[in-house]
Amino acid sequence: MIGLPIMLLCLALQAAVTFWRVQFYMRQAGPALPGRRLFANVRPLLIVMIIMMLGNFVQIVIWGALFIFLGEFSEVYEAVYHSAVNFTSLGDVVMSARWKLMGPLEAANGVLMFGMTSAALMAILQQLIKVQFEQRTG
Repeated sequence: MIGLPIMLLCLALQAAVTFWRVQFYMRQAGPALPGRRLFANVRPLLIVMIIMMLGNFVQIVIWGALFIFLGEFSEVYEAVYHSAVNFTSLGDVVMSARWKLMGPLEAANGVLMFGMTSAALMAILQQLIKVQFEQRTG
């Protein structure tokens, strides 16, 4: 019952970041002009990638803060490290029996959030490829 609200918070955060970043990309991405440098054509995609990964990091910190609140860790570094291990579904650190199920719950949350990040980045990349292709084929 404690992990579910955190999952919902992470989902809302990731959805907001994803929506905001895709809108940013659509505003920033210009037509692929022949004289335009490669970096200028992919810069909006790079910015979106960085912000999306920062969104994932914020979620890792939120889970870490929960672990500190629950008394599992006393150091922020340890809590965030443990959270990152769970969020990326590596799972090499086990918590006490009372909160042991929080690890798999966070791992499931991380898989969903990285999947959402990947899907958004792939959609943006496909749009970039489509625009490039249309510009070249006229």
